[in-house]
Amino acid sequence: MDGWTDETTQNTPKTPTQKPYFQTLYHLLNFQKSGLLPQMDGLSLQAPLRRFRLLVVYLHLIHSCRGQSQLIGPSQPIVARVGDDVILPCSLEPTEDVAAKTLEWTRSDLNPIFVLVWRAGQDFVQIKHPSFKGRTWLFPDELKHGNISLKLSKVKPSDAARYKCYIPKLNTEYFVDLVVGELTHTYMVFT
Repeated sequence: MDGWTDETTQNTPKTPTQKPYFQTLYHLLNFQKSGLLPQMDGLSLQAPLRRFRLLVVYLHLIHSCRGQSQLIGPSQPIVARVGDDVILPCSLEPTEDVAAKTLEWTRSDLNPIFVLVWRAGQDFVQIKHPSFKGRTWLFPDELKHGNISLKLSKVKPSDAARYKCYIPKLNTEYFVDLVVGELTHTYMVFT
């Protein structure tokens, strides 16, 4: 099947796209080329078709550029101490419910790279890196507001790295750096 014929009518070409305004343009152009559109006093429909084409392109650009979502987060690294719990902030702007979307937190230096994968409304632990099992969570009630911040518990020195927050369906990502410091002891000296 080449994608240009319908299974019910094998000889009928499909339009390149299923959007109604593209179908209309496609049919108008085919009629114009075939000479089936009438000529009025020697005038063709070229000028109106040209304007129609420009309008379709303009509307398509507006539709595809409108509402471009992006992930946002801190511009500075997040600092945590060994043993602490930490939140790696990441939110979608404009706000959108992402609870049903696939969400990924990854680290490119790991194998497997997944720190957390949210799929079909739950934490997909089967592919999570072993060092993060039982230590990473999202905030399910916040997903409807576009908040996909990651909670990492019991921070270890090996957690210091660059993390990627990613929504595959929207093809948008954001990087958060985590810096981990050792616990420091304060000694008091009495004299």
